[in-house]
Amino acid sequence: MSPDKETDLGAIRELYESSLARHGTSPPGVGWRDPASHTLRFSKLAAVIVPHDEPLTVNDLGCGYGAYYEWLVKNGYRVERFRGHDISDRMLAEARARFPAVEFVRGERLDTTADYSFACGIFNVRLEAREDDWRAHIEATLENLNAYSVRGFAFNLLTTYVDYRESHLYYGDPSYFFDFCKRRFSKKASLLHDYPLFEWTIHVVK
Repeated sequence: MSPDKETDLGAIRELYESSLARHGTSPPGVGWRDPASHTLRFSKLAAVIVPHDEPLTVNDLGCGYGAYYEWLVKNGYRVERFRGHDISDRMLAEARARFPAVEFVRGERLDTTADYSFACGIFNVRLEAREDDWRAHIEATLENLNAYSVRGFAFNLLTTYVDYRESHLYYGDPSYFFDFCKRRFSKKASLLHDYPLFEWTIHVVK
């Protein structure tokens, strides 16, 4: 991405911290519409974990207030170690208060290997970043997810199959990113674009 990367992420951090201040530790607090759509996204991401009843370690890039960790545990996933990363100190403070035994760190990149890594919604808001710069940022982040994932990783993005677009959001072509992941990371990549949200999820299995 361009040298404006840090500025762009700083503006995004401020946007999410404003949402957190208004809505608290709830789906709208991290930019999601409601609990149902929030948990649907989690279920689509977690489908990369097979079988789901074995012990596993997890990286969560853009962990917010720790909602994905909570969802995994409530749904029977045996999470032995969870490391959440976020660019917002306020989000991290909420996550640590809710789950004091879990590791939450500040950063925009993974730095510790885990069985699986996840990125939920972190690519959707680009604000003033140019589309080609933001795509390069996404690709670099996917390289990072791949490098620190032993068994696989999953991420989601708003789809280009929409009839209306918000100027500050990024809409990812599912065909482009599927091809990128298939060629760069694994022959066992899969695209989920059959659920009732204007987005898609990609799984990469090692």
